[in-house]
Amino acid sequence: MKKWTTLVSAPLALAAILGALLAPGSITVRGQTASPESAVDAVFARWTDTTPGCAVGVSVGGKTTLTKAYGMADLERNVRNTPETIFEAGSLSKQFTAAAVLLLAHDGKLSLDDPVRKYIPEVPDYGAPLTIRHMLNHTSGLRDWGSVAGIGGWPRTTRAYTHAHVLDIVSRQRSLNFPSGTRYSYSNSGYNLAAILVSRVSGMPFAEFSQQRVFGPLGMTRTSWRDDHRRIVKDRAIAYSEEGETYRTLMPFENVHGNGGLLTTVGDLLTWNHNFETHLIGDASFVREQETAGRFNDGRPHRYALGLMVGRRHGLREVSHSGSTAGYRAHLTRFPDQRVSVAVLCNGSGGNATQYTNTIAELYLAGHAKPTPTVKATHRLSPQEAGAATGMFRNTVTGEAVTVTRDDDGVRVDRAAYVAASGRRFVNQNGGAWEVDGRGAAKQTDAYGSVDTFERVSPVTPAAAELIALAGVYVSEDAETTLVASVEGGTLVLERRPDTVIALTPTYKDAFSSSIGTIVFRRGGKTLELSIVQDRVWDMRFARRDLPTNTSQR
Repeated sequence: MKKWTTLVSAPLALAAILGALLAPGSITVRGQTASPESAVDAVFARWTDTTPGCAVGVSVGGKTTLTKAYGMADLERNVRNTPETIFEAGSLSKQFTAAAVLLLAHDGKLSLDDPVRKYIPEVPDYGAPLTIRHMLNHTSGLRDWGSVAGIGGWPRTTRAYTHAHVLDIVSRQRSLNFPSGTRYSYSNSGYNLAAILVSRVSGMPFAEFSQQRVFGPLGMTRTSWRDDHRRIVKDRAIAYSEEGETYRTLMPFENVHGNGGLLTTVGDLLTWNHNFETHLIGDASFVREQETAGRFNDGRPHRYALGLMVGRRHGLREVSHSGSTAGYRAHLTRFPDQRVSVAVLCNGSGGNATQYTNTIAELYLAGHAKPTPTVKATHRLSPQEAGAATGMFRNTVTGEAVTVTRDDDGVRVDRAAYVAASGRRFVNQNGGAWEVDGRGAAKQTDAYGSVDTFERVSPVTPAAAELIALAGVYVSEDAETTLVASVEGGTLVLERRPDTVIALTPTYKDAFSSSIGTIVFRRGGKTLELSIVQDRVWDMRFARRDLPTNTSQR
């Protein structure tokens, strides 16, 4: 994919803009006056009449101050994007699903702390409460159904998935990533189940409920759900992927929605954000509940509320969410205290909607934003301390390996930088920490206090006999998939029907990296299981069966 700059270019450099004071209708930059519109134009300068593009909307004080569009909605038919162009919003959609559930809760039809199985008995009983609230703030532990489908060889956009598929996949998962309420793991499964729940409790299709209770009352006339991907939607932008200098269509041909699938415009998104002030739907308590950060079972808070991320940017309170599906990219943010909202929707996979939104928000927040304090190192590492803190470490729960390297002021855990607070403790800008005990054990603490434990492991180059010993047929009922492990040309590979061959690269003993995640061969007595570990699927087990004759080595 081609590289490009997303920040405002000279002379309207980002640093200058952030230092400028926003006056009505103008921005002062380096002693010269420029309109906010020209500064926004510079952000989207790469999108032209030969590329897809984006639309942007800004509101200040409850009034829309800018809507513009760039690039093409349809490259085949030479149709331009306009502020009225309909894009798909990806996971930005989740806040509307959460709002629908919350409306039913305020109607007295359900409680967010009800067990999910009360309404969706197809969800397995995992032995501990899994509540609606857990699903809405991503602490359910539910495996992401799209990740499971991808492991099976049919990732999203390759099949026309429906909610029946989602229910089927979820019902087959014999375990969670973790006990509900104890950790955070982003999962679309919870939001598809939430859409199904709304339909069952309200007695009408989720899309119809949304129209009657949310879109219609707010006057969001150009917003709907992609509940039937074959439906004709006037003024919809086609989504594209970027491959070098080439664009190819990349559309979400599926009917699952609630996790994503919102068809909307930047103007309608600003209308939605305005409801958090006007309460045309819901009331003050409704708004307060939707944007209150969730908590783990032990009371620790995290940043995810009900379909919304809540936090601070440049010292200011921010409520936001991003979205990405197929070739669409989206971001919607709101600074409640300054009454500034920015919406960006793009129809090209190279559209960095989040960065665009942040840059534009900073334009309109000039004079309000505060410098973010930088965490600095307070200790200089000795060679011995650096040696004890770096190397390869294995997550003791998932089996994933991380490589820790020396950095100027501390260490890097994979790509994340931590500065030295002592010879054994390293901290980052987000409040997380990496700590070693000097005896091979380590722990990583995130900004919310969740702790992962690690142990030092050594990189390996397995002998041919060791690879052959791992060969076999591995079967997963959860993913409805069979993987055949064999050795080809000295490399251990996994074969998956109909014609996929996945090469495994050794990391530490019995562990490999691959295109479908970390592969760990887990031993238990005389048994051997294959485990796939991804960000949203922590331990997908495949049971070993006998290998067909003459396939252990080729």
